[in-house]
Amino acid sequence: MAFSELSPAKAVLLAVQLASKADITTLRTLVYLHRKTLRTELVLRILLSHLPESLDSSDYVPFLEDLLAGNLSESSEINIDTTFLDELSDSDAKKKVRKLNLLPLAWPDAPADAPTDPLVLFLIHRSIRIDQNTGLITQVPELLAPFLHHSPELRTWMISIILPLLRLNYEYHPNESAGLTIPKFESLDDRSGVALLLEHTGRVDISHDTTVGRDLRGLVGPWLYGDTRLKRRKLQKSASFSVQSPEFHNEQSSVNHKYTGWEEVMRWLINQAESSWKTAVEVIEQWDGPGDVDLGGYEDSTMWLDEDDQQHLERRYARSALAVAYLITEETEEALKGIQRILTRIIVLLDKDRIPTLQAACAILTPVAAFESSALSPKNVSYLRNDLLDDQNLLTAPKEESIRLLHALLISAFLCTRMGCAMSIRRAGELAFVQDEHDQMLRFANLMLRVVDGPKEDDKYWVRMRNEMLWLRSWGAEELSEGAENSVGRGILGRISKERIEVDFLKGLLTNTRFKLANSIYETSTDAPITQKLLHDTIISAAMNAFDNASNASRARGGVKKCDEILQAFPVTLRGSPERDALIALTQVTDEIGHYRLVLRQGEPFKPVNLRVHSDPISIIGKVLDQNSRSYTKIRDFIEIGNNMVLAGLTARDENDARIRDMPQTVKDEQMIAEKRIVSMCIDAALSEDDFETAYSYVVTHLKDIAGPAHARTPELERKKSGLFAEPPPKIIDDWSWRAALQTGKYRRTAHTIRPTHLGNTTSNLDIRHLEQRMECLSHALRLGPRAALQEILNVYRRCEEELESLVKQEAEQEAAWDAQIDDDSNMPGGFADTPMKKNVTISGSRAVEEAPMSLFDLSRASMARAQSGFSALSMLRGNNDQARTRPNSISSGEGSRVVSLTSDGLKAPMRKRDQLKNAAVGGLASGIGWVLGAPPAHRSDGEE
Repeated sequence: MAFSELSPAKAVLLAVQLASKADITTLRTLVYLHRKTLRTELVLRILLSHLPESLDSSDYVPFLEDLLAGNLSESSEINIDTTFLDELSDSDAKKKVRKLNLLPLAWPDAPADAPTDPLVLFLIHRSIRIDQNTGLITQVPELLAPFLHHSPELRTWMISIILPLLRLNYEYHPNESAGLTIPKFESLDDRSGVALLLEHTGRVDISHDTTVGRDLRGLVGPWLYGDTRLKRRKLQKSASFSVQSPEFHNEQSSVNHKYTGWEEVMRWLINQAESSWKTAVEVIEQWDGPGDVDLGGYEDSTMWLDEDDQQHLERRYARSALAVAYLITEETEEALKGIQRILTRIIVLLDKDRIPTLQAACAILTPVAAFESSALSPKNVSYLRNDLLDDQNLLTAPKEESIRLLHALLISAFLCTRMGCAMSIRRAGELAFVQDEHDQMLRFANLMLRVVDGPKEDDKYWVRMRNEMLWLRSWGAEELSEGAENSVGRGILGRISKERIEVDFLKGLLTNTRFKLANSIYETSTDAPITQKLLHDTIISAAMNAFDNASNASRARGGVKKCDEILQAFPVTLRGSPERDALIALTQVTDEIGHYRLVLRQGEPFKPVNLRVHSDPISIIGKVLDQNSRSYTKIRDFIEIGNNMVLAGLTARDENDARIRDMPQTVKDEQMIAEKRIVSMCIDAALSEDDFETAYSYVVTHLKDIAGPAHARTPELERKKSGLFAEPPPKIIDDWSWRAALQTGKYRRTAHTIRPTHLGNTTSNLDIRHLEQRMECLSHALRLGPRAALQEILNVYRRCEEELESLVKQEAEQEAAWDAQIDDDSNMPGGFADTPMKKNVTISGSRAVEEAPMSLFDLSRASMARAQSGFSALSMLRGNNDQARTRPNSISSGEGSRVVSLTSDGLKAPMRKRDQLKNAAVGGLASGIGWVLGAPPAHRSDGEE
């Protein structure tokens, strides 16, 4: 049967059979011959219901185009079996047609503005069936592309649904895609859609992920630009359930329905800044915002958004980019460089003036222009963390002032991070807005610690660090007229005074031995950064700190050397400074002590700071003498050390045990006391090493010149100038000399005692010589000691005298024995006969007294007799030309006397050692045993009270 002879029902059944077999050529002819029966809508329903979805779109798209254009024609190559139609009657054919149940083209719940064109509906349904039944969504673009010009709705659907889903499943993330179908993708709301499309964005673990911008441009852009009527209807429907007033719903939906999807993108970007800031930076750097989309070439010249909407979205994107900068909390240089990239992109997008690179900006340190009063308000601290996309947030407002503020915070954070004190933009903002002095001081202290640990021999580094520190305080306001007089800076260190920064930086220079640079900046500069007094105090403090931190006492290295160099580096500032002189003396003392071995505590060697903190620095010399053998022989060196200790202010203290500045008279008195103590220490050290001869020489040479009575006047510092109050009692100011002399007088020779190297004109009997030296030392002790100690000294002296008398007697007996042996002729060679001689041995009264047992009273009387005979002999030897007069103070009952030889002008004449010894002995005995005789106490010398 020919095609032209078919009934309408059989023609429909044949069309269904041809569509099922995908015989498009025969179907074309059949539709051409039965155009009245096979209308366009019926043909489209037949194709939709029975054309295999696996058929390639290119096989039937030309047929659809011809069907739509009416260009169908008959083909001569048709050869098909229609015998099955011949067996059907027309009524049976109609029954079969009614049972076909062809798919409708209309949507079941289509929106009011849904397309009504049958072809558009067919293409949409056909695309959905292809995706659902075969998953070959890649064939859909080929199906739809020829007909996009036919309907704007179809173009929108193609761009917003098919294109992003195709790219997501097959092009961008084929391995991670969940295989979402078209209906499910269409049903997604804005938040779910953004989350799905960007689920795998930024997950590539590479340094520069170029797919981030691609996903936003190729997935989110088409999906949001194809703002379909369906999504708009869903938005309006969901808004109707709000508890707000209907007027608000209408206004909100009419204004924001175009922006809701983009707002979700902005929120996604904010979340990325907190979780993966690198992805956020890549987004901003690779994507220009809502206007930057990739529609796959399916777009036409129609503008998806009007100019106002486009500007609104660009401003929202710029605000989001600024918010990302504040949300990056990682405190690294890499993160701050990422913020610089964000800032650069924002400036390009907003068409503002370009900014230099971050390194260049930190080198130039351009002054930051003044802000509005509200920009640096403490209330903006909350905007650093919350409401970053709020239109009221001044920090993220897309305008020049916000960009300038972010740039200043960025440079501040980068400078601190580069110094070694890591900081984020948010932390820098808190410091600048709150202006908490305590917080800024902690940050400044940390910065200075890092700066001081920097290169020690690079002056450029130190100049740069100083400029950066000053810039961090005021953001360069000193160079601008409005900031020249402000005491509080605008920067992150604004609460710290400029003088404090300069002082700490000067200390850093001195700590790192950059003396020439410090001198050129702070002393010789025409524009002095700090006052002369502050400079002086800072230098002294730095020198003292260097001294205190020294671990070696040598003046040629370490902290002591640094202290000395600091003092020499500022000759103009320190000229005539008492503190400088004291520190120089201190370094000299330290260096001299460093030549000796010294351990103040077990396991802790001597450190220079021990001198400054020691409560009695003179006692350190005693430890040196104890720990260094025969060091006492260098008494002159130790006396010099003591004098320098006094000059260094180590010995002068006030009533609160705090050191005071020395007055000239006080320095002299302190040096005298120091010398007395040091000589006494050397004497004790010599005795401890059994060097009696050296100890004795120190007693008779040094103590003779420097020692004074133990009691003295009230020291000048304690003397009150008014007579309204009683003067304090005299203090013992020389309690060392008499003790040293007494200890020397107590010393007894042992086998370890160092023998004298020469005897001079003294006796050859070492024991007698030793006792005489002891008694001489005791005579000095009697002269110097306090009244309370005289009895003890006299007891020692009396024992020495007894031993001396015994040795003298023993020596006399030995001499007599020798004389007797020599006089014995029988012992002489040659046999001479004895010659009778008259032996007239006269023994003096004193010798006779010595041979008989003597009481203490007789001992005193004998001593008096010896002393008077010595005085008579002394007067005879001086002759008539000597006008000195001897005035013995004879007291009955054995009282001793003291003799003072005066010259014609009333001055004391020098006395021989022997006469001094007798004088002291007699006076001491008189004082010591006068209470037995009932005699009045002997008069002290003029130097005692």
